[in-house]
Amino acid sequence: MHFKRGIYKQLEDWQSKPTRKPLLIMGARQIGKTTLLKAFGKDSYEDFLYINLEKQKEVHDFFTGNKNPKEILKKLNLIHGDNIEADKTLIILDEIQECRDALISLKYFQEEAPEIHIIGAGSLLGLSIGNNRSFPVGKVEFLDMYPLTFSEFLYGADEKLYKTYHHFLESEMIEPIPDAFYNPLQDLFKEYILIGGMPEVAAHYIEHRDISKALIIQDQILRAYELDFVKHADKTTSTKIQQIWNSLPSQLSKENKKFIYKAIRSGARAREYEAAVQWLIQAGLLYKVSHVQKPNIPLKAYEDITAFKMYMFETGLLIRLAGLDPTTFINGDQFFTQFKGSIAENFVCQALKKTYGRAPYYWTSDGKAEIDYIIEQKGKVIPIEVKSGTETKAKSLSVYKNKYEPSLRIRVSNMNLKITDDILNIPLFYAEHIDRFINKALA
Repeated sequence: MHFKRGIYKQLEDWQSKPTRKPLLIMGARQIGKTTLLKAFGKDSYEDFLYINLEKQKEVHDFFTGNKNPKEILKKLNLIHGDNIEADKTLIILDEIQECRDALISLKYFQEEAPEIHIIGAGSLLGLSIGNNRSFPVGKVEFLDMYPLTFSEFLYGADEKLYKTYHHFLESEMIEPIPDAFYNPLQDLFKEYILIGGMPEVAAHYIEHRDISKALIIQDQILRAYELDFVKHADKTTSTKIQQIWNSLPSQLSKENKKFIYKAIRSGARAREYEAAVQWLIQAGLLYKVSHVQKPNIPLKAYEDITAFKMYMFETGLLIRLAGLDPTTFINGDQFFTQFKGSIAENFVCQALKKTYGRAPYYWTSDGKAEIDYIIEQKGKVIPIEVKSGTETKAKSLSVYKNKYEPSLRIRVSNMNLKITDDILNIPLFYAEHIDRFINKALA
């Protein structure tokens, strides 16, 4: 099964740069980094050398105490069985966080051998970088990778619908999509949300249409993350990480989704769990959505660090972790209405994080209204409300408008694409392209 990953174009841009630095691909485990990089090496270079530093421990010695890229290359040539040539050979160092010296060596490749094309990748790089004083700051480039988007899933599932999806996305007009196209897109989107964006799960489901097997693969992925908690954190911290991870469905099932430490266990306090929360954020597994006291630019200046929500990086895994019945989502009108709208909110958070490169904020007004997400674009603060069904009422957006008079308000829901006055309704399946629809609406 082949998925057309949007990040591929960014890799090609990096390759063509006249002054490129070594590249680090950041992203959670099993989102397709290895598959992507091997395909890139095969398609875009004459040759590539792939090394997995988690499995090939013997290669660590090549980098230990060795700061000379030429000496490192001599040893890599022996493994490769051929000379590594500038501009022709790509070096891929997978799971690079497992070898601290390999990570540090990127600094010397940038300074002394910038002509060598080298990419490091790893599932827990955020942790390694945050805890490594020797990390080569300013000597590498970063590229974040995320699970499959709906658009990428669609390419693998139904290429004809994929073209339809992009036809209406690229239209200059904001107008409803005819039901003949909208309904099939909506049906496939329901399947995508349940199956999720982990490539192995999605590929198996598309090929076999076997939900039970797809759920087993999801369970294996969740188990792999739990093993990472134990492997990469001390015993006390790993226990707290597991507790936070397991509490996420119950945190999101509340009407008020503000993260509460006492929901982890009775009597829990922030200072006990802050390090574990930060571990999950740095690992790329959870997204922290902070409260803003005022929706002014820059939003960061008005952040309330004491109040925040936490969402999972991949909605399909959240559904599985919560133990929800998959038939609920495929059949009938129950889609998204269970779990107090958290599935839709989690999905939109996931989409916004990928689109804007950082988690959004949220806003409340004295208990009278709450805007799910607040973002900045084109020098404007834009409120986004997520609706899990086809309800048209938008009380919180009305309260927000009366208070701040925004030029545009966004509702992301199961309703069709349309704009009425200053409210732009975007279907959930277009959430990953919110920025493009905002540009159209503000043009």
